[in-house]
Amino acid sequence: MTISANNLGSLMGATVVDPSNNKVGTVGQVYVDPDNGQPNWMSVKTGLFGTSESFVPLEQATWDDEKVHVRYEKDFIKDAPRIDTDGALSEADEHELYRYYGTGTGGSGADTATTGSSDTDRGSVGQEASGPPADTAMTRSEEQLHVSTEKRPTGRARLRKHVVTENETVTVPVTREEVRLEREPISDGNVGPAMDGPAISEQEHEVILNEERVVVDKEAVPVERIRLDKDTVTEQEQVSEEVRKERIDLDDDGTTRPGAGL
Repeated sequence: MTISANNLGSLMGATVVDPSNNKVGTVGQVYVDPDNGQPNWMSVKTGLFGTSESFVPLEQATWDDEKVHVRYEKDFIKDAPRIDTDGALSEADEHELYRYYGTGTGGSGADTATTGSSDTDRGSVGQEASGPPADTAMTRSEEQLHVSTEKRPTGRARLRKHVVTENETVTVPVTREEVRLEREPISDGNVGPAMDGPAISEQEHEVILNEERVVVDKEAVPVERIRLDKDTVTEQEQVSEEVRKERIDLDDDGTTRPGAGL
């Protein structure tokens, strides 16, 4: 639908999209012609946290109850002349914007925009941009800080296996056999074997001696499994950013009752 004074209240903070349906930003302020109350400019908050504002003409802009559709591309809007959004648009500011967008009295396009008097007032001065021109209420807006997180790689860890050589000492008991002479006198128990054979002769008797020797062998056996794992650690991090807030003060001519205020 066409944007008019009747639907200004729904525009504040609405999303603004270009012809390619790319999000440009959100509506910051709507500027109206003080003579007829019709909107002709709006500021669009762009950039990180909406810290920048660009002016866009409302000529041929439409409203679908959710988004404001403008006929200018996102990058073109962001490169528009920077105009202070804290006051009224001067005639010079307005003509500079018209020349940039090529519309209205200041550009080469069709003169379809309504400029009214030499200064186009903000909706919050005299006529409130967020409601009908005859509305006696004033909307107070403020910026809200929205903070989110994103994941990004900070380092890399890997497991690598290499071989080292160490000396290992093990004590092993070993045995060996040694010769021991035993003498026993002739007795009834051994006289038989002692008298067997010639009385005088030469003779040899051999005994095999044995000993144990250490034999070393090695084998590779699995002893444990090692893997990489990750733990998530949550820390508190403070983020500081400036936000703007509107304040409304009451100026009267001394006729206000004592105790009355905003």
